[in-house]
Amino acid sequence: MAAVLTACTGYGDTSASSGNDGAAAPATSDAPKADSGAGDAAAEGFAKTGDIPEGGGKIFKSEKVVVTQPKAGEFKCFTSVCTHQGCDVEAVEGGTINCPCHGSKFNIADGSVANGPASKPLAEKPIKVDGESISLA
Repeated sequence: MAAVLTACTGYGDTSASSGNDGAAAPATSDAPKADSGAGDAAAEGFAKTGDIPEGGGKIFKSEKVVVTQPKAGEFKCFTSVCTHQGCDVEAVEGGTINCPCHGSKFNIADGSVANGPASKPLAEKPIKVDGESISLA
């Protein structure tokens, strides 16, 4: 049994080695790093400004945030976890960030409650907009 587990562990290590082979591929990325100003910003950012519609927003599940653009060039970021019962928000439509669990809606400009049952706003998260790249500050 231990041999089988070791074999599985070794297999996972082989995958990790493949990841290291992938790390060799970023050596090719080192060439674009010569343009490191833009490359580093893109590497740090989880979103591009062009991905966020004006008057709307986009949810980033892995970061647990929603980024909105209430006005042209103005970007806001809020937690994507509803303050009512902790569900993840599901959509940004009609000027609100919408939770599917109980119908709570939050304003895209400030995260305030537009429609309950939530009684607290979404927490704002600091972001950095660098050129076209958006990252958590």
